[in-house]
Amino acid sequence: MEINLASTAEAVADHNPEQLAAAQGPRRLTWAQLEDRASRLACAFAALGLGQDSKVGSYLYNSIEYLEGLLATFKVRSIPVNVNYRYLEEELAYLIDNADLEVLLFHGSLGERVARVRDRLPGLKAIVQVDDGYPLVEGALSYDDLVHDHAPADRVERSGSDMLFLYTGGTTGMPKGVMWRQDDLLGRAIRTNYAALGFPPPQSHDDLGRYAATLAERGMRTVTLPASPIMHGSGLGAALGTMAMGGQVVLLDDRRFDPHELWRAVQEHRVTQVNIVGDPFARPMVRALEEAEGRGEPYDLTSIQRIASTGAMWSMPVKQELLKRADVSLVDNLAASEALAMGRSITTRQGSQSQTAQFKAGDHAAVITEDGRLLEPGSDEVGMLAVGEPIPVGYYKDPEKSARTFRQIGGRRWSVPGDYARVEADGTIVLLGRGSVCINTGGEKVFPEEVEEVVKERPGVQDCLVVGLEDETWGQVVVAVVTPEPGAELGQSDVTDWVRSRLASYKQPRRVVFVSAPLRGPNGKADYGAARRAASEAPAVSVGAD
Repeated sequence: MEINLASTAEAVADHNPEQLAAAQGPRRLTWAQLEDRASRLACAFAALGLGQDSKVGSYLYNSIEYLEGLLATFKVRSIPVNVNYRYLEEELAYLIDNADLEVLLFHGSLGERVARVRDRLPGLKAIVQVDDGYPLVEGALSYDDLVHDHAPADRVERSGSDMLFLYTGGTTGMPKGVMWRQDDLLGRAIRTNYAALGFPPPQSHDDLGRYAATLAERGMRTVTLPASPIMHGSGLGAALGTMAMGGQVVLLDDRRFDPHELWRAVQEHRVTQVNIVGDPFARPMVRALEEAEGRGEPYDLTSIQRIASTGAMWSMPVKQELLKRADVSLVDNLAASEALAMGRSITTRQGSQSQTAQFKAGDHAAVITEDGRLLEPGSDEVGMLAVGEPIPVGYYKDPEKSARTFRQIGGRRWSVPGDYARVEADGTIVLLGRGSVCINTGGEKVFPEEVEEVVKERPGVQDCLVVGLEDETWGQVVVAVVTPEPGAELGQSDVTDWVRSRLASYKQPRRVVFVSAPLRGPNGKADYGAARRAASEAPAVSVGAD
């Protein structure tokens, strides 16, 4: 069978009505309540004229309404589209138009931006405002009224081919809509997880509901806290995967990441899994643990079984600080919006201690050269990470970019999102970095992540991004944009001397620029555009290199 997430959620609610499905701050929703609210919203969507393949955008912060909106969209066989809540008017208008949105859900605090673009987008049938204390935008429908005023929608037959669009900005260019079939996005993971727990292959969505009830009876339900925004793939995947297996999603209330709020939520909800985006989340989490210990009030971490990361470097020293305090599995996933399960490393107290940016290749992953050869382990050649089907259908309305990323190689279709890597003799994948931010200096390639990892190991460094700036002599020069730890005193030579003893001379930064806060999005991913601007605008102080 192929899995549809709306049908799966209905079956979970049928068999687990009183189990908690979602929590945020003081709010709690059981599976019966979540199903009822999503079904009423689905009825409202149908009344607005939505149906199969209509597009519904979520211009929302993390919220229970985000989850309800996803399920309601799936229920009417429409396509959910994530909209970055950081987008201003032009970016917002571009995405609404590019995605052919018919309905846009938005938080009231973002209403001014929506109001400014509404009249430019005749394809929008409705804008629906989620109440967060702001006046209703003129012409907007109230989300709460839609839920209250409609009866639950009738259930319909659906398909695993019903889609979800995941818009990704990447490191360059305008956002692209990655088109995922629902079964390709989550079906394999759900079937694999249940098989590992001893369940027979599901033959129906009702089986999935019964399996979820069995997990609850055995005390094995997953309670997941996605720390990053669910408008991005890593947070969204964590939430949807948990819901598909009848677990509970816990969302943070603060719209800026507060690690103390995270640890309080872990204690209160007995969270079993936390999903993060590498060091940008893990480092503040460690500092919060240290602060709580300093107060003599350490957090209770005994419920956590797993901390999983996707999307940014997660360095070994930070992992070790977490393991000192919690006996958990630290799962470092190598994935992208266009490609799942490219690789994974698991670090535990008793088990392996993988090096930073080293992964065991996924079952369907490979490293491929530009001319289409699959690299053999130990070859020392550099190629591009690729993963075979199931992969996305392509980019929405962009056949040219689709052809570049989703390729036919050796009679098989591969997703090649642009990450460079090499394969060690034991089959380990060593991630080098995204090709679009690779620096060419004096004819040598420098992958920013490698330099960033070394700089961040220097005491007093909170974060670092590395960019290339144009240079008449070298083509490009390596520039480190460094965020010091609060109270730390760092100079150019402190950084360059640290790097000099650890990396080849051509990889050493010729300039160091200091900034007051990490240049990253709310999902923890590097904002290389902002780093490049900071490097360009800073006074030119060369520190030299051999």
